[in-house]
Amino acid sequence: MSARILVVDDEEAIRNALTEILAYENYTVVSVPNGEDAIRKLASEEIDLMLLDIRMPEMDGVEVMKKAAEISPDTQIVMLTGHGSMDTAIEALRHDVHDYLIKPPRRQDVLSSVASGLAHRDEIKRKRMILGQIEDSVVQLKDAEGITSLPKPKRQVVPLPERVSLDLARREIWRGSARERLTPTEGKLLEIFVTNWGRVMSHSNLVFLVQGYDVPEWEAPEVLRPLISRLRRKLSSFPQGEKWISSVRGIGYVFDAEVPE
Repeated sequence: MSARILVVDDEEAIRNALTEILAYENYTVVSVPNGEDAIRKLASEEIDLMLLDIRMPEMDGVEVMKKAAEISPDTQIVMLTGHGSMDTAIEALRHDVHDYLIKPPRRQDVLSSVASGLAHRDEIKRKRMILGQIEDSVVQLKDAEGITSLPKPKRQVVPLPERVSLDLARREIWRGSARERLTPTEGKLLEIFVTNWGRVMSHSNLVFLVQGYDVPEWEAPEVLRPLISRLRRKLSSFPQGEKWISSVRGIGYVFDAEVPE
């Protein structure tokens, strides 16, 4: 299947030009004129890469980027702007965009940036698949050695806000009849957060503590983003849960939920 690309720009001429360039190269292209429509597309469809204008009325490109990081963390973003200032470039790069193009961009620049962004996305997915295979192999090895037949550890229940409870040993969160089961990786990440309540944790430190290996500082946010997104979705099943994990721009994340009484 061809990559799905979303073009977001309030200028119809730019949208049409980019759509024509990309469609000619057999990409599947969807275009929308504003940030609100872009968010709806990201929430309802799998988008591999988004060409996003940074200056738009109502919801601008920076706000779209922030929301996209939560609802579609794997989508690569190439920013478009008619304002070629250094401040604008820095603003875009601080939000982990893949690339930055001045409008109107040249055809070859568009194709080169898109190809590079898609390759980067594929590399992230490949590494994630390898990590998943490693985790599965470790589980199988433990099963073969009889490790999983050991008695289950005692319950370690941590109180969370809004009368929510977290069982670290069973990797479960509940409040009344509402209950969410966490994967081993999600459980490990949440355990790190609650044991470092209120402390800002860097991207690279979190990857090391959760996965057990070092990654370059630029790569750590890409590794973490989908995991954080999944964990936030599960926490959102509880009152105010979607607000418990906050992003600290350019640094990492912090579990800054109100401490339960």
